[in-house]
Amino acid sequence: MFFYDATYIIVFPALLLAFYAQFKVKSTFNRYLRERAYVGLTGAQVARRMLDDHGLHNVAVETTGGYLGDHYDPGHKAVRLSPQVYNGTSLAAVGVAAHEVGHAVQHARNYMPLGLRTNLFPVASIGSQMAFPLFLVGFLFAWDTLMLVGIWFFIAALAFQLITLPVEFNASRRAMAYLTDAGYLNRAEAPKVKSVLSAAALTYVAAAAVAATQLIRLLVLRGSRRD
Repeated sequence: MFFYDATYIIVFPALLLAFYAQFKVKSTFNRYLRERAYVGLTGAQVARRMLDDHGLHNVAVETTGGYLGDHYDPGHKAVRLSPQVYNGTSLAAVGVAAHEVGHAVQHARNYMPLGLRTNLFPVASIGSQMAFPLFLVGFLFAWDTLMLVGIWFFIAALAFQLITLPVEFNASRRAMAYLTDAGYLNRAEAPKVKSVLSAAALTYVAAAAVAATQLIRLLVLRGSRRD
């Protein structure tokens, strides 16, 4: 997004989806943050039980700052939960906590897409920072090689976004299967927790869509500069 031009029409629908996804995840999370789960356990307690039931006694459950900052840290083997999830007994807290444990289970079971994402992260991180500056310099000075390098960097970033999708969907499936099979959700609660996880998943779909359309935009710009 280094300058505005007519090719933004390519990206605009994906940007609208991204804005909608952010609204959806926040509104759904906040809605079910106010609805207490019948089991009465905090997110931290659910996470600890799910980890132990999968034999992951060496994975810690910790609190972390930030709204919706919940994540699994594979390097330190820690499930880190935001205060609303760690201390909360809501449906949102239970679902998000179980989802993050789902990533810990993936790590322990050597889930291939997670391994690919972890290995791709350093390249994708560099790519996301360098792609646009390199492409811009190449575009301004009609240096096709530099534009191409920027495009390849961006492809690495897009690959990371795409491989994230099965990782997130699988973690949610693991979470829902555990919560329902272990009796932490009743029949009425399960669809509500699923809606929280589905809303979160939509943000990853939107991010991938934005990245894909940005790549198309770069290719169009490169083609126009070469003509």
